[in-house]
Amino acid sequence: MSKIKKQLYDIIFEADTPAGKFFDIALLFTILLSVTLVMLESVPAIRDKHQIILKTSEWIITAIFTVEYVLRILIVKKPYRYIFSFYGIIDFLSVIPTYLSLFIIGSHSLVVIRVLRLLRVFRILKLTRYSNAGKSLGRAMWASREKISVFIFFVIILVVIIGTIMYMVEGEIHGFTSIPRSIYWAIVTLTTVGYGDISPVTSLGQFLASIVMIMGYAIIAVPTGIVTAEIIKPSTKNNTQVCPNCLHDSHEDDAVYCNKCGAEINPQL
Repeated sequence: MSKIKKQLYDIIFEADTPAGKFFDIALLFTILLSVTLVMLESVPAIRDKHQIILKTSEWIITAIFTVEYVLRILIVKKPYRYIFSFYGIIDFLSVIPTYLSLFIIGSHSLVVIRVLRLLRVFRILKLTRYSNAGKSLGRAMWASREKISVFIFFVIILVVIIGTIMYMVEGEIHGFTSIPRSIYWAIVTLTTVGYGDISPVTSLGQFLASIVMIMGYAIIAVPTGIVTAEIIKPSTKNNTQVCPNCLHDSHEDDAVYCNKCGAEINPQL
């Protein structure tokens, strides 16, 4: 049984063997087909004419993904690590919408979440530089979380103050009917979106709006600088092989053991 599980693990979780690569590429095409079917079903003319074919195809694909998801849980040493991992959650979300559609109307369209599974293509095709770029961006975002959280908290305070001031300056007669609506205007203006559904009329209000617009350019640059500072930090983890024990997939090129849990990366039976 352990030999069979090892073979299944190499096929489903790894892309180093011809069988593993074939499995993953076939899975990617199935994902693309599934997403395409959902998009076609949203077109009334196609849905009315081919509804049975579309529904049947989607249930067949869902059955395939369900079997694959269950197999992934059964063959790993610690199933909970896979279940609560990033790809584990995505795999679950790619299966559940079809079943939810039996109880919640319209939830079927959520299967487009499956497109996130295409992120595996960088590991499958051994496009290491793209895989590393994605990991570097993720690491930078995670390392910047505290600074960005403080920044967002500051922005929230700022828009509350600006919105309140504009409510006092413009008043309900000029469209600023409440403080929450004025805060909405402040957010739209500060982010330089500018829908134009609300705009100041008085000279003082327009002056304050001009200051908020200029501030918007400076504020947008702050999180960019924070993340960029983390991105430029070097990383030497290029190996994309998955640890069979903890499912960690970021190792150095010559790694034999997992740098997270210490287990052998590619144990031989």
